[in-house]
Amino acid sequence: MSARIAAARRQVLTARMADAQLDFVLVYGNAWQSDYLRYVTDFGILEGEALALISRDGQVSLFVDSALEAERARGETSDVETIHSSAMLHDVTARLESLSRFPMATAPKRLMPQKIAARVTDLKLADATPMLDRLLMVKLDCEIEAIRSAAHLADEGYAVFRNAARKGRKDYELVAEAEAFFRSRGVDDNFMIIGAGGTEVRGMSPPMGKVLKTGDLVTTELTPCVDGYYIQICRTLVLGPPSAVQQNAFAVFRDALAAGIAAIKPGATAADVARAENEIFRAHDLGDYVTEAYTRVRGHGLGLFVDTKPHILENVTTVIEPGMTMIVHPNTYHPDVGYLVLGDAVIAGPAGAEVLTRTPRELFVNP
Repeated sequence: MSARIAAARRQVLTARMADAQLDFVLVYGNAWQSDYLRYVTDFGILEGEALALISRDGQVSLFVDSALEAERARGETSDVETIHSSAMLHDVTARLESLSRFPMATAPKRLMPQKIAARVTDLKLADATPMLDRLLMVKLDCEIEAIRSAAHLADEGYAVFRNAARKGRKDYELVAEAEAFFRSRGVDDNFMIIGAGGTEVRGMSPPMGKVLKTGDLVTTELTPCVDGYYIQICRTLVLGPPSAVQQNAFAVFRDALAAGIAAIKPGATAADVARAENEIFRAHDLGDYVTEAYTRVRGHGLGLFVDTKPHILENVTTVIEPGMTMIVHPNTYHPDVGYLVLGDAVIAGPAGAEVLTRTPRELFVNP
């Protein structure tokens, strides 16, 4: 499926390049953020840095600074010229200079290495970031098919995590069981964070060896990647009977999630979705906890990167379009119980949002 999707992506990108009268586009990727690179090459880099140059006729040259990554790229990609160079930026700049008579652009602008960014004027390099951003946000039917088929793995993965969360266990044991499940199902990456504790919990992190005990809230984000596409689910459970305070706090998060998903409709913006979630907290005198002092975003795009555009914030005016996939999650600190998470992956459609994850929106209880 991956090769078929890659071919479809490349066809759309070259058509957009023709519309913009661009002959070449240069994209950058590294081990943390490789979505622009993967869109063009269907290669997810694991170490070092890479640049890919695509021509309007669909020819792709992939430059990498790691010999191991070059070997892997040659084995995992098709119709891509892979070039290993310890002087990658020098060689790419030389290639751009040789093509300077042609209209060219780069993306993403914010990540482009300084050696190339400094040549924007004399090489007449336009900014293709908005064009690539829209292609990354608004998915093709075959991309949505891949994301939809992966959603059940997120639900199954959370069931594994939930069953693993028992008193006396260490947090990394939960992570190990979830990872083992995903790897056994062919998932090649899973961005995962976890939290365990009471009111001192202000967020989630990699596991630190914390031992689970009665009364702890155990939170997680699971983000398995299938065929290059990430899907996410966020849930909270409690060890032992939940208190009335925990149940009441969780109800606020459940209402906020429902409000955010309901706000995804034709003409709505990311700001509208964030505002719908935040207003639920404000109605409960919890407005301080939807600020950047306690939380980062109210959701974000999903796709070839785990945390992509549009970011769901009240100052983001990106219009939600059919074909966008995202996670809506009113994750934040609650002063009475600690940090809670609750989030579902959705696809924006012409009439509203389709929820992909099916795990019930409840405060799970483990004995």
